[in-house]
Amino acid sequence: MTELIYQTDAYLKEFSATVTSVDAETRAVVLDRSAFYPGGGGQPCDFGTLEVGGKKYLVEKVKKQGDDVLHFLSGSEPLPVPGAASIGTLDWVRRHQLMRTHTAMHILCGTVFRDYGAKVTGGDMDPLKGRMDFEFETMRAELVREIEAAINAEVGKNREIRVKILPREEAFQIPDLIRTKINLLPEGITQVRTVEIVGLDLQADGGTHVANTSEVGVIKVVEYKSKGAINKRIYIEVQ
Repeated sequence: MTELIYQTDAYLKEFSATVTSVDAETRAVVLDRSAFYPGGGGQPCDFGTLEVGGKKYLVEKVKKQGDDVLHFLSGSEPLPVPGAASIGTLDWVRRHQLMRTHTAMHILCGTVFRDYGAKVTGGDMDPLKGRMDFEFETMRAELVREIEAAINAEVGKNREIRVKILPREEAFQIPDLIRTKINLLPEGITQVRTVEIVGLDLQADGGTHVANTSEVGVIKVVEYKSKGAINKRIYIEVQ
């Protein structure tokens, strides 16, 4: 089992860990604790390096598998052995860009839900850009301009962002905790991680975020499309 450091400290750039298992075929290393985000919920995984015994490996992919986080190492040099001490270092530029982008997506989601009652039907992101699909019957340029102005107003309010891990029963007492059209939380999960943009948005989420909306920057709506009768897509960039 890998302790998920990123769930409670998104700003940790470097961490110590012990190698618990190694798959020579896939070059996947499991650590007892990790700050690398393994991807999920539309947010891509982190990249970085893992240093073991003076050797530095590139972490080219990270993936969650059961209770473990797999760190896939590039190259062909001999792999670390179980029990070895290691230092993990994130590609911080990429991580922080994804944190800003993910929070921007939540600002968009929270604002659209508050102002129009539209739920999310899908989404995806890359560093400093993303897209989100909403249940809108119609979308026009005037509406998009209203949304862009509203989400940047929320950025400017310097809203604090709080992360909590709650028992499932307590979490599901929160109204509108799930903002997606389909509940993506597994049935067997006993604890739910919530992300709150204080005064705007509170929902279940597993990704990494900045601590205050002021850290996001300017959000530009760069395009919008109709993806069906009640499915409209908004593309954003973070500057």
